[in-house]
Amino acid sequence: MGFQQDTYQSTSQIPLAEQLKQMICGFWLTQSIYVAAKLGIADLLKDGAKSAEELAKSTEVDAESLYRLMRALCSIAIFTELENRRFQLTPMAEYLRSDVPDSLQAMAIMFGSEDWHWQPWGNILYSIKTGKPAFDDVFGTSLFPYLAQKPEAAAIFDTCMTSFSSTYINPVVSSYDFSSINTLIDVGGGHGTLLASILKNYPKVKGIVYDQEQVIEGAKQHLEASELEGRWQLLSGDFFESVPSGGDAYIMKHIIHDWDDESAIKILQNCHHVMPDNGKVLVVENVIPNPNEPSLSKFLDLEMLIMTSGGRERTATEFEELFAAAGFKLTKIIPTPSSISIIEGVKISAK
Repeated sequence: MGFQQDTYQSTSQIPLAEQLKQMICGFWLTQSIYVAAKLGIADLLKDGAKSAEELAKSTEVDAESLYRLMRALCSIAIFTELENRRFQLTPMAEYLRSDVPDSLQAMAIMFGSEDWHWQPWGNILYSIKTGKPAFDDVFGTSLFPYLAQKPEAAAIFDTCMTSFSSTYINPVVSSYDFSSINTLIDVGGGHGTLLASILKNYPKVKGIVYDQEQVIEGAKQHLEASELEGRWQLLSGDFFESVPSGGDAYIMKHIIHDWDDESAIKILQNCHHVMPDNGKVLVVENVIPNPNEPSLSKFLDLEMLIMTSGGRERTATEFEELFAAAGFKLTKIIPTPSSISIIEGVKISAK
């Protein structure tokens, strides 16, 4: 967190006041990255280096101002500057392309431009004082009802969540052995990206995507193109009311963290009610590590405080308590190469 340091300086050599100054100015980075993402600069550079003037002509912006923006982004390893004010991609800048599997372009645009996202963060003090979501205070309603009334905002949100989540797909599939599962039900499975990847890697597994009706149509288009005919189903409904039966394992990626403990327990209990004895629940979430240990999850937890009605990231102990309240025994927490973990629970049978 902070700006890239001089090549010959380690972070420990920089005065603490200077380190803090760079952190305070962090929004400069967010907004600069947003502009590069919005203009599609990374896409323009995917075939080779271009000058500031060429990029400005393609994006219809002022060349000198664009050069100043690119120079700043080069200082933090997003793009690199060559001779004659020419720029090329860096490994980090590749993720701002729109056509790569783990693209973060939509995330950069949402975080940098959408007033419904940055205005609540500007009101963070309200959440700290009251424990209530700043989003509700700013807009007079909670996040999901707001998005339901704003199709354009909802589309940006969905695209951002899909691209953000896609960065976790391979780490999840490579870190957990799904081979013992017959039918996997993805609760709140969105467009079915995670389920499709699991099915491709485990040919004997069948799956069901369960989500709200308006989401399922997108899942249908995605799964129909996945060459997994006969191995998947789509079902719609409300996971607070019920979840489909027939699965010996239920997976939820970034679902539980949207809700307070009471609501999260309800979702887990609905899975518990319909699964067989010794059925498994797999919760894919960030796990907050020990005190003082650096982790993005601790700031994502603030995002949940500000934006949702009770959502939060949780520690291992908090997940264990949540599982127990819903009738599960937490059996293992499996870290992945990404920032998320797979929290496995097994149904405790009533005696």
